[in-house]
Amino acid sequence: MKVTFGHMGTLTPIMEMILEDLGHESITPNRPTRQTLALGAKHSPEFACIPFKIVLGTYLENLKQGADTLASGGGYGPCRAGLYGELHGRILRDLGYDFDFIFFWPPLKKPLHFYRQMKKLKGKNTWWQVWKAIKKGYLKLSILDELEMMTQRIRPREIKHGSVSKAFDQAMKIMRSPTTIPEIQAAGEEARALLLKIPIDEQKQPLKVGIIGEIYVQLEPFANFFLEEQLGHMGVEVRRSIYLTSYAHHDVLSTKGDMGSRKLALPYLAQKVGGHGQNSVGDIIRYAKQGYNGVVQLAPFSCIPEIVAKSLVPRLSKDYGIPVLTLFIDEQTGAAGVQTRLEAFVDLMEQRRSRTLGVGA
Repeated sequence: MKVTFGHMGTLTPIMEMILEDLGHESITPNRPTRQTLALGAKHSPEFACIPFKIVLGTYLENLKQGADTLASGGGYGPCRAGLYGELHGRILRDLGYDFDFIFFWPPLKKPLHFYRQMKKLKGKNTWWQVWKAIKKGYLKLSILDELEMMTQRIRPREIKHGSVSKAFDQAMKIMRSPTTIPEIQAAGEEARALLLKIPIDEQKQPLKVGIIGEIYVQLEPFANFFLEEQLGHMGVEVRRSIYLTSYAHHDVLSTKGDMGSRKLALPYLAQKVGGHGQNSVGDIIRYAKQGYNGVVQLAPFSCIPEIVAKSLVPRLSKDYGIPVLTLFIDEQTGAAGVQTRLEAFVDLMEQRRSRTLGVGA
């Protein structure tokens, strides 16, 4: 099979490795562009969210490159993202494309369906071979998550502007090629060393911002206008509420989700509303308790779970004394507008911190 999939942050090289381990040809998607989004939006329902449109555009680009199979996954519950695989398939077939679609529900929520879909991807491999491929993928994924956290910590302290971004691009290239566990571990050490040798200002005390919201716009830099990098260059240390390994642990390999965030959210939002809506409420509280200077909520325009969470932001911000900036994103959102809002938000946090330090002096 010639398999393609949606691009989402650092997941792409993991999918590429697993597919090739199982004997398939990976039609690996490039990072989305404005052209990808425009192509997807052209064939999408008007009020579909930006992840839907970007992924559809990616499928269209890669079907033209010879892909004959699409692989994707979705949540199971109130969030409409669970329907996107079916809708993507119908749109693409109406456009005249012929392909197979392997769509995964979470394994613990729809185990029989997951088994049947996994069997298609398994091909002639044994289940032991499938397990080994996934195990290697998880190892590489955990290293990539660690490298991302390192860049988030180092970038606001870098002495030479852009050195962290350049080193991270090199680290991603280092991590892409190894395919055995010893090779992956050795590549991880090399990539860590590359980031650790970047000269930094040890005395700098950057602002700290938590990033919350819907998973795709958190993890795919194109979808959020490279927000982490922008904030880092403004002297802000960021930490996301979702990394791929934590998502696998809390949402794929569990039916309960992130219980820590959910427990914090209960006094304000006592039931699941789909997606990461309830988590976003709890994550605001968590970041406030950890002493962060602010929170940025990222959400696709029309995302109901995040709209529900947004409705509670004024109360949460008042109760916990933490500013929250919400960015709803669609294909009409402009980079300049996002940058302006981020700059204003950073100024606000700096002023709040200065007043706090002044009172305590």
